[in-house]
Amino acid sequence: MLVLFETPAGFALFKVLDEGKLDKVEDLWKEFTSSDSARKVVELKAFNKFENTSDALAAATSIVDSRPNKGLRKFLKKHCEGETLAVADSKLGNAIKENLKIDCVHNSAVMELMRGLRNQLTELISGLGAQDLGPMSLGLSHSLSRYKLKFSPEKVDTMIIQAIGLLDDLDKELNTYAMRVREWYGWHFPELTKIVADNIQYAKVVKMMGNRTNAVNLDFSEILSDDEVEAQLKEAAVISMGTEVSDLDLFNIRELCDQVLALSEYRAQLFDYLKSRMNTIAPNLTALVGELVGARLIAHGGSLVNLAKQPGSTIQILGAEKALFRALKTKHSTPKYGLIYHASLIGQAAPKHKGKISRSLAAKTALAIRYDALGDGGDNSIGLESRIKLETRLRVLEGKELGKSAGSAKGKPKIEVYDKDRKKGAGALITPAKTYNPAADLVLGHSTEETPKKPEGASKKRKHHDAEVEETIQEDGDQEGQKKKKKKKSKESEESPVADADGGKKKKKKSKESEETPVATAEDVKKEKKKKKKSDSQDAAMETEESGKKDKKKKKKKHSDE
Repeated sequence: MLVLFETPAGFALFKVLDEGKLDKVEDLWKEFTSSDSARKVVELKAFNKFENTSDALAAATSIVDSRPNKGLRKFLKKHCEGETLAVADSKLGNAIKENLKIDCVHNSAVMELMRGLRNQLTELISGLGAQDLGPMSLGLSHSLSRYKLKFSPEKVDTMIIQAIGLLDDLDKELNTYAMRVREWYGWHFPELTKIVADNIQYAKVVKMMGNRTNAVNLDFSEILSDDEVEAQLKEAAVISMGTEVSDLDLFNIRELCDQVLALSEYRAQLFDYLKSRMNTIAPNLTALVGELVGARLIAHGGSLVNLAKQPGSTIQILGAEKALFRALKTKHSTPKYGLIYHASLIGQAAPKHKGKISRSLAAKTALAIRYDALGDGGDNSIGLESRIKLETRLRVLEGKELGKSAGSAKGKPKIEVYDKDRKKGAGALITPAKTYNPAADLVLGHSTEETPKKPEGASKKRKHHDAEVEETIQEDGDQEGQKKKKKKKSKESEESPVADADGGKKKKKKSKESEETPVATAEDVKKEKKKKKKSDSQDAAMETEESGKKDKKKKKKKHSDE
């Protein structure tokens, strides 16, 4: 029996010397503990060496797909006639049996034999050292991994990262140079800054015109599309308030204009290159968020594969890390969007719907990135379908009627607009508006017994004045009240002996009444006690208020005297 063993250097065929040892599977590993004992079990019969790395990769990929390649078929035909072949993959054995008519074996004893061969491989194959086998295995594994991921130089996203970085730098430089041209030439022709707003058109006009006196004789129709702007320019050039400049100054200004125009042309060329690369590498991401936003997401994530590992919630706030950590530190609300805010779908949404749309867009973007990074297809069908779904969701959010509830549950009540009395085609009402009915008023007769009511709309000044008058009356009346109390006490003391004399006559009547209504007298006594307590507490409160008012008046007098 022969054993087929795959190595990074080539295919090896081993002949089993003692097939009886394969029956004892549990003890087979003991035969491969040393190289001497392993040589007693198996012996190298033939070895098919790979010529180069591409040949090794082709053989490895065919073995992974369980099909023998052309070189393996020739090798087996030459050395396996009339022999039984032990293989590590049952599918590969079936393919060899169909194509080459060679009997193949795959069982637990063969797998244990393969483990032993792998353990003593460098000793059984002469000329294959461990120092050579390691780099071969590493290189072949890298090549195989690239093949599995369908690696292609067209899928290199490093170019996108560099291109978007250069594009941002060019925008900054262009803005700086254009502002310098406006400021420099503004000393000679300051009115031109307000007439021509676009920076590129401004540079072209300055380069063509030079001195402002030449504007009358020049035709700016190729640069300025509007005739009115051209007329304003020529009128302003005649009556300009700018200073005169020399020819040398104008020469340097025109050189700077050439730099601005050259940078703008290169920027347009770089943008076209970026669009083509984005449509090749990430077509679905480009269809969802656009070329610039997609390229910035890839650059911020480091690569397309790294970005594919991120969830939708991370993609949503990618680029707003400072705001996120500041919100977490201060316990405020976290940001709703980062770089994805500049996508066209979020720009179309109303401010109150931007958060919902950004969350939905981030989820769809995460799926599109994963398909672009790890998928086999190169079309943008998923991106276009996701964009259509998001556009319909945006229309649903912004097309909701205000009268209906936002909940989608069946149990929630729907609030409908009241339009019972409104015409269907117009905004007028069916029933006329109610008018004032004077016949429903009632006229009340004047009577001397009823007291007139005070008007509710009395002014605050009147109330304040009345309060001051009451305070003065209370202060004057407090002194008279104290005198009256003293007189009442003296009268009560005089009337008490007279009441004692009359009391003897009325004792019999009181005793009869007390016998008839004993319960009522007890209740009356309690009520009288409560009334006395209330009157005493009221008197004490009045005295405290009076003393406080007097103290305040004394303090005011002291302050006035001082």
